[in-house]
Amino acid sequence: MPVIHLVRHGQASFHAETYDVLSDLGREQARVVGAELARRGLRDPVVHCGTLDRQRDTAELLMAAAGLDGRPHADPRWNEYDHLALLDRYPTPWPAEEPGSRGVQVLLDHALGAWIHDADTGPNGWRAFTDGAAAALAGLTAALGSGRDAVVVTSGGVLAALCGALLPAPPAGIVALNRVTVNAAITTLAVGRSGTSLLTFNDHAHFAGDLRALVTYR
Repeated sequence: MPVIHLVRHGQASFHAETYDVLSDLGREQARVVGAELARRGLRDPVVHCGTLDRQRDTAELLMAAAGLDGRPHADPRWNEYDHLALLDRYPTPWPAEEPGSRGVQVLLDHALGAWIHDADTGPNGWRAFTDGAAAALAGLTAALGSGRDAVVVTSGGVLAALCGALLPAPPAGIVALNRVTVNAAITTLAVGRSGTSLLTFNDHAHFAGDLRALVTYR
């Protein structure tokens, strides 16, 4: 039975001029999750990722730490939605009681929920985003042999969309899943005769103990 490990990218540069760059902490997260995947003894794994810099760099650091050769296969269907464009599309007043990154999360939760409920069926709609992620997953599962595993480096929105569909979860549940995804956490899917099943979501036990300071959400 093939197993797919969906890994959220390492921490990006939230306060920097360019967001789509791994922070120093994000690079360390990528190395730690790579070592964790090596410990799990993956079977001849293939590695895929989105085309965003933070996803590709996480995949490459992960592969080096796991002792995997080659380069990851990049596919834009694993990319995250544009959170800045989403905030502009569904604006809401800043919550005065929530400073800093917590305030940004409140705004993002509102925008994501509005996007999911929007009837837009065009290329920038929620349905197009989720259909792309589902197609990428379906293509990967179809190509995997029965004794081969996969690692995919993607983002929180894609993870929430896919897990929300597998559970299935209502729109509020999808927003909640997106909110709690940990950088470089592992979500595991099993591919069987009856389809794809969610085994674990957001596993970040590799950041326990002395490494607990590596746990970040943004």
